[in-house]
Amino acid sequence: MQQSRKLTKEERKELDQLIHKGQSTGPEVRRALAVLLLNDQVEIRTVKTVTKYERRQIFEIRKNYLEHGISSIEDKRQGKPKELLTRKQRDEIIETLQKQTPRQANPLYGSDHWTTAILGDHIKRSYGVQYKSKTSYCLVFRQAKFTYHKPSRVYHERDENEVGQWKTSTKPRLQHYWEDPDTVVLAEDEMILTTQTTVQKIWLPQGEYPRIEVSNQSRQRRNIYGFLNLKKGAQHAFKTLKQNMVVTRGVLEKIRAIYPTQKIALLWDSAGWHKGSAAREFIEQDGGIEVIHFPRYAPEENPQEHIWKEGRSHVSHNRFIEDIDEATDDFIHYLNTTKFPYSLLGFSALS
Repeated sequence: MQQSRKLTKEERKELDQLIHKGQSTGPEVRRALAVLLLNDQVEIRTVKTVTKYERRQIFEIRKNYLEHGISSIEDKRQGKPKELLTRKQRDEIIETLQKQTPRQANPLYGSDHWTTAILGDHIKRSYGVQYKSKTSYCLVFRQAKFTYHKPSRVYHERDENEVGQWKTSTKPRLQHYWEDPDTVVLAEDEMILTTQTTVQKIWLPQGEYPRIEVSNQSRQRRNIYGFLNLKKGAQHAFKTLKQNMVVTRGVLEKIRAIYPTQKIALLWDSAGWHKGSAAREFIEQDGGIEVIHFPRYAPEENPQEHIWKEGRSHVSHNRFIEDIDEATDDFIHYLNTTKFPYSLLGFSALS
């Protein structure tokens, strides 16, 4: 079998630039990563986990790139919206999006967040122009450097004053830890992965409909403890059968083995297994772990919470989980081999 040639220095640079270009889409980045990882002879299982492509697709992506260049990696652009708006009008719309909420632009909207429907109505009211599809409005949002987000949930019991006080008191301590080269700053949380299939929306050619196989067997589950090293963006994730104070102590022992001599600033929530006697005794006996509890009902303050969402998106969504241990191992492998430069109170691996 003829072996594919290695990438040239210029091709590697070209792909690397696409990955780090702010305007690149997720699929573009994943295709570029597939080519680079395959070129570096990374294990195919790892490439599949990172890119979410199947083996056949990965090799096809590399083949197309070697034959046709960067155009095979880049999305087929839709181009600018149909020129129903003048350039001046489009610039005015973009300025409105960037500087005003819908409510500020027109009190009739009564919303603080833009949607394609509100944008379409605003353009029609302002300029008498109406596009035929949502795609044109999405492209206007893209030109305004907007991204599409699903609103996050907020606990009813959340106390904004408590959260504000926590930020005020914690930031100086975090600054102190950050400036100390002998202190590791870890944000911790747990999650449960089950054999229940979870789904998320995907883009498909018109007329194609996705079908994801689901299990009708009794649900199995595994627990994952995750620690984010905020200074390095590195993740330490561990699979467990339970979440309790004894298991928590065992996981803390593994963390101490990773950082045998450093001081550890550990930020986590007030779960019972964090405050249980077994975990508390280990922390007291260790003498080098300082604990900071996140405010109540404010999970979004914990960077580790966001890592769970990213991991689910890359590994477990839209997947039939037949073997819970294999799926959990794949999940943990993705976490432990990926950099996560999330920030906490302005501090991150990039700062």
